[in-house]
Amino acid sequence: MSPLPRRRVGTSDLDVSLLSLGSWHTYDRMDFADAVTMIRTAVAAGVNLFDVGVYSIPGMTPVFTDVIWGAVMRASGIPREEYLVSAKLWLEGFGEHGFGPQLENAFLRGGFEVADLVVLGDIRTDDVVLEDLVEDLANLTAAGRIRAYGVNNWSAANIRRMREIAAERGVPGPQLAQLKYSVGRRSIPDGEPFAALFADGFSMQSSDVLEGGILAGSSGETRELGRDPGGVREAVRAAAAGVAEVAAKLGTSPARLAVAFTLTHPANVTTLFGATRLTQLEDNLAAVDLVERVGAEELRALVEPFWVDRGIVNPEGP
Repeated sequence: MSPLPRRRVGTSDLDVSLLSLGSWHTYDRMDFADAVTMIRTAVAAGVNLFDVGVYSIPGMTPVFTDVIWGAVMRASGIPREEYLVSAKLWLEGFGEHGFGPQLENAFLRGGFEVADLVVLGDIRTDDVVLEDLVEDLANLTAAGRIRAYGVNNWSAANIRRMREIAAERGVPGPQLAQLKYSVGRRSIPDGEPFAALFADGFSMQSSDVLEGGILAGSSGETRELGRDPGGVREAVRAAAAGVAEVAAKLGTSPARLAVAFTLTHPANVTTLFGATRLTQLEDNLAAVDLVERVGAEELRALVEPFWVDRGIVNPEGP
């Protein structure tokens, strides 16, 4: 297997591995010792970025996957300087004291003291004041609490405006967009509004690349799935058989093909996935070699028929 490449996030000083591991409903579904083995294997293969979100909401059933991740990292014995942590910050929790309380809670639960990257959650209301977010994030950066920040599933217009505000104030702006990107969901990352941002040095992190396991051959009914922009999940489910057929002709797995596809996007600096078994991790890691063997252009042509949100989802984004 080839060494895992690293790419620079925007204009920041972060060099991230081409593949990264997520935590949503992951470590709380694993045997602890198996999780330690998987993390050690991932880091040995070159993975250096871990996405760790606090998904526990007051009044709801407690979730501990981020807490377990912290314990796994301690048990693994991997020095903190050898990996990067990406934390989630939710706009709904942005209050009088900014993102500070959320970040401190993430530090407490995950067992780390600095977030190399923070990713702001979806904009769900019309009263978000981007200027306030820029100012607070600039203060957290200056205080050494975060090193860079990005956004999750924002529109190109909102990202552009936030970058403009940051430039006007002479402070760091968003460096990366975490976007849903898969053989089925392509309209936003492959659209013209984001192409203009990418041409200006902005970066992308592909997420939801297996549609909750559906594109890997799972029913997707045994775990909580993410949002379904455009209501195309059933179309993705229907396309999964075709993806499997193409994978078989290439002598690979559907999951590896799906991950490999995301690596063909020129602005994608890292592809995020969750794995609960060592075999899943190893299969996804091999996606890098699949791109090299088949070629990016050929891979994109082979999965073109499975692009199901074309003409349905606005390329501008939500």
